[in-house]
Amino acid sequence: MFEEAQYFAPVATRDDGTVEVRLAASHPGFADPVYRARRNAIAALAVGHVLGTPIPTAEYTGQEHEVWALVSRELALKHRVYATVEYLDAAERLELPVDRIPQLQEVSELLEPLTGFRYIPAAGLVPLREFYGVLADGYFHSTQYIRHHSTPLYTPEPDVIHEVIGHANALASDRYSRLYRLAGNAARRVQGESALEFVSKVFWFTLEFGVMIDRGELRAYGAGILSSYGEIEEFRGMDIRPLNLVAMGTTQYDITKYQNVLFRAESLEHLEDVVGEFWATCDDDSVARLLADAR
Repeated sequence: MFEEAQYFAPVATRDDGTVEVRLAASHPGFADPVYRARRNAIAALAVGHVLGTPIPTAEYTGQEHEVWALVSRELALKHRVYATVEYLDAAERLELPVDRIPQLQEVSELLEPLTGFRYIPAAGLVPLREFYGVLADGYFHSTQYIRHHSTPLYTPEPDVIHEVIGHANALASDRYSRLYRLAGNAARRVQGESALEFVSKVFWFTLEFGVMIDRGELRAYGAGILSSYGEIEEFRGMDIRPLNLVAMGTTQYDITKYQNVLFRAESLEHLEDVVGEFWATCDDDSVARLLADAR
């Protein structure tokens, strides 16, 4: 689960040109000067990166690789039980390393031949329209840092485990990656902030925290669930509601806690028909009509 104050922690450039990530006092790495220096150095790699050029290499430590290996191993066991077949098949296609953190450039080179997607390094928060918009071009913004070693099975913010194990495996699927592109096109097509927020909320309740009936039981396909060691065990006990655009686009959520309201697709085809068609055709007027229906 992501703590809002930390997820939106600012990344600042000091007068001397160095980069500082301002962690909240409750962050597991707040009192660790070595971790904070690592976070600053990794964030600096993304500052000034030019789209289309190679992604700078993050020199991860042995301890950081150990965190990846532990979480990757534990999540793989849970995915066999809780993830959709489409996600599992895509993960097999992608073949992420399990014993070390892959570089984002490496992930891009694995993904591009499969679905055309590539990664863009992000120092911190990316503006909503920019984050979603580039999905239309087959780009995905990603952080490069990894969670603090003291809490390997918990992160208060989306780290490289969430961005890569959660999202890259989904992006290796032809069908899921098409939905990401459709969401990007929708974000570019709408002009108003309320319409953009509606599009983003539909994304949140599907590609971030979506569940569906798969192999006769409720399984997860959302990256937020599939990258969370704890949440993946809890999602079946949440308030599971039918897939509904108006409800998803207007439901408030709290990113500091496990998501207690989830929306269920009856199949991948159902998700494509409802959400895919919405993203493929929506504009400000159609979203306004949906918002009017919610009143």
